[in-house]
Amino acid sequence: MAESVVASPDDVRLLRALQVAPRASFASIAGVLGVTEAAVGRRYRRLRADGVVRVAGIVDPGALGQSKWLVRLRCRPGSGAAIADALAKREDVSWVALGAAGSEVTCAVRSRTQDERDDLLGRQLPRTAAVLDIHASAMLRQFIGGRGHYWAALRGTLTPEQEAALGSEGAPFTEAPVVAREPVHLTSEDEQLLAVLAEDGRASLVDLAAAADLTPGRASRRLQTLLERRVVHIDVEIAATALGYHARANLWLRVHPSAIKSVGRALAQLPEVAFAAAVSGPHNLHAVAALRGLDELFEFTSDQVGSLPGLQSMEVSPLLRHVKQAGTFLSGDRLA
Repeated sequence: MAESVVASPDDVRLLRALQVAPRASFASIAGVLGVTEAAVGRRYRRLRADGVVRVAGIVDPGALGQSKWLVRLRCRPGSGAAIADALAKREDVSWVALGAAGSEVTCAVRSRTQDERDDLLGRQLPRTAAVLDIHASAMLRQFIGGRGHYWAALRGTLTPEQEAALGSEGAPFTEAPVVAREPVHLTSEDEQLLAVLAEDGRASLVDLAAAADLTPGRASRRLQTLLERRVVHIDVEIAATALGYHARANLWLRVHPSAIKSVGRALAQLPEVAFAAAVSGPHNLHAVAALRGLDELFEFTSDQVGSLPGLQSMEVSPLLRHVKQAGTFLSGDRLA
């Protein structure tokens, strides 16, 4: 697991096809890419075994009426890695990264109940002796992020015609309230469907139906409803280093209040940005960027982000180690 994997051009084309249509059949993908169905299946299984890609269903607590939080922890020297690993084991913590030479942990808290969130943020973390300081920011508006297709780094890998043949109608992300005005109430069948999708976002309708004791037709209709109401999205997680992106960083921006929307939307159009959201607190915008190296990170933050109208200040915090992304653990440079 120590040796990094480098994706080939054919690998990247398959990854982009999955981003556009994560549940498309191998036969459909093969027809678009001009290869055999068996070749697509073999390549996908190899990429998954090598820790390059993972397709999983990710639940959005906002659709269930719960807020989402970004948390920065300042830790005692030498304790950051252990705290990051402990947080990563929690189901309600979806993203964990270690920075600042190992003394800062950043995580995304996506609890499905208020009690679960309050217990973590209000009781457990403050009582942890190795945590020196906690700053929790509520997510107020998300501009980009969630599904691999939102990350524009692979834009142009396939032709517009190929993406249209897979069912793409352009970027699928549209701005919406972070917390739904009309929360969805999940049934026991929904919970079973979501549990199967969390393990494998490409699980067949037959498997989903069997888990929820439904017919395949009913399982298909219920899945479509859950997708349309944003209860779940099918996430295509990619090991960024396999694509040559070795420098990742948290960007904490302070923007004039009148420019938050325009700056957030501008960030969402940049292929280097995988996530951007307006948040509460002294830094009112947060973004995660992936670049090929620190020199590119410097050029990107100084020339492209630094020139955005309304930007007042910016803190760039390179990630020392990415521990968990969208619910998937990382082992070194690979998805575990």
